[in-house]
Amino acid sequence: MDTALLLAGKIAELTLIVFMGIGLVKSGLLKSENSYPLSVIALYLISPSVMLHAFQIGYTPEVAQGLLLSVKLAVLFHILLIAIGKILKKLLRLDSLEHAAMVYSNSGNLIIPLVMSVFGSEWVIYTGGFIIVQTVLFWTHLRLLVSGNVRLSWKTMLTNINILCIFTGLLMFAFQIKLPRLMDNTFAAVGSMIGPVAMIVAGMLIASVPPHALLCSARLYAVAFLRLILIPLILLAVVKLSGLAHLNALSETVVLISFLATISPSAATITQMAVLYGNDARKASAIYGITTLLCVITMPLMIALYRYTV
Repeated sequence: MDTALLLAGKIAELTLIVFMGIGLVKSGLLKSENSYPLSVIALYLISPSVMLHAFQIGYTPEVAQGLLLSVKLAVLFHILLIAIGKILKKLLRLDSLEHAAMVYSNSGNLIIPLVMSVFGSEWVIYTGGFIIVQTVLFWTHLRLLVSGNVRLSWKTMLTNINILCIFTGLLMFAFQIKLPRLMDNTFAAVGSMIGPVAMIVAGMLIASVPPHALLCSARLYAVAFLRLILIPLILLAVVKLSGLAHLNALSETVVLISFLATISPSAATITQMAVLYGNDARKASAIYGITTLLCVITMPLMIALYRYTV
């Protein structure tokens, strides 16, 4: 329960920052499209800095096993999410954006600051497995869902700065190559901004959605229920029945971090790709907005349930 309370407090802080972002737009100081430069900073500067700093950790067999476990969990959870997404699409006639929201969570922007705050910066390394698997799927499976184009941009995927930094970090971790203290401290300082910047961007995007689209759409609340409650309960049952959280002392927290990544709101990348490929960006923003606002309630509840059952 302590973890759930810490998580609730941190999510509440980040939610207040979301409202600050909304306030910037509603006051007329900025427009929603002005969030683009901040998104670029978060994607190409802050997030890579987080990962490069995270892998500057001493090598031990336990850390290596935990990192490998995080990759295995990411593959397992995404296979389950893709399968669940297909079933829900057929049963409920979900459109492409609703379908995408079932599969892809906001694991990078939200989970990294939560892990840093609740567990400590030394645990951020275990978010790497989930993020790299998800990033690969962003540019393959998600791109297919949103655009309908089967042609894959392998060059874009393989040259993604986040994937490159994770692979670089992995190599530096494996061979214990240490960055100069000045450089590492710089990456740490820049990486510490990921939570506030990501939430300000979220608020600015949400501000572009008409209030009635967030408050008066039964369809949106149904999508939010599936994303934030039904899917986490299914994955919780899988974790419980598999016994993965009790493999060793390290696995308990690694599995919890991976579970945390899957129960977060729908991915901001869905909105970005909707804009890029001419899909309904307003609806994507509405799904992103409602799930982001409601997660302040659902995520702590799911973690409390996880602690109680697992």
